[in-house]
Amino acid sequence: MVDKTVRRYYQQKQKQKEIEQELTELRGEIMTYFTEQGVNELEIGSHKVKIVVQERKEYDDTKLYEALPDPELWRLLSKPDASKITSLIKLNVISEEKLKDTFSTKTVKLLQVDKK
Repeated sequence: MVDKTVRRYYQQKQKQKEIEQELTELRGEIMTYFTEQGVNELEIGSHKVKIVVQERKEYDDTKLYEALPDPELWRLLSKPDASKITSLIKLNVISEEKLKDTFSTKTVKLLQVDKK
């Protein structure tokens, strides 16, 4: 029983890797097409395809630690987590001004494909 389950698990993980690889390739083709066409949204057949651009903050540990000298605050973060830091800013525990030089902004493009 366990042998069969382990074998099946391994097979499914292999399929997952293959599917993820194919999705990466297909995503690349779609992103290239959109870039070449200079568009962010199209209706293709029965699908609506959209590129969503997001900016994500990537914090520098050293600069963040210098900006947050209070060990209690640093302990709350333990590792720079953008969502936790955003929450602390929204709760006015720390100010955004204090953190202005502690991160770089990374632009991320997400691909959304929906059925009409």
